[in-house]
Amino acid sequence: MHEVQYKLVKCTINGRPVQTMVDVRASLTDMLRNDYRLTSVKKGCEVGECGACNVLIDGECFNSCIYLAVWAEGKNIRTLEGLLGPNGELSDIQQAFIDETAVQCGFCTPGFIMTAVEILETGKEYTRDELRKLLSGHLCRCTGYENIINAVENTMHKRLAAKK
Repeated sequence: MHEVQYKLVKCTINGRPVQTMVDVRASLTDMLRNDYRLTSVKKGCEVGECGACNVLIDGECFNSCIYLAVWAEGKNIRTLEGLLGPNGELSDIQQAFIDETAVQCGFCTPGFIMTAVEILETGKEYTRDELRKLLSGHLCRCTGYENIINAVENTMHKRLAAKK
């Protein structure tokens, strides 16, 4: 008979220091959803193929379904919930998804937006083809991708223009 092992994980989630006792076999998706009720982190394929569970870990996007919760020790994790402003206002990229009608059922949207945040925070200008490649780790069954790319591209151009 195998005994379940638990480990205390201390990390920062959306700017808040937290600590949780987790099953050493649990995914980061499970910890974020079950222990912190961060339901923007979707359970899609659970094998790292669809991108629905994407979160930023120390500024880099990861599929949280194949990232063990214990690996989050000391890390800074951001989910879609962490993008909201102090009064619940949407971030520019969230608003762009609405403006560009880049959302239909919405299941894949949080993962796409978190990847977009990683892209946008580089401060670089990407071509449309480069954006398409950078967003290729996501599956969407409803929108047809073009509006999603439009949302990311328009936000990128607005941010770059604001820097000048």
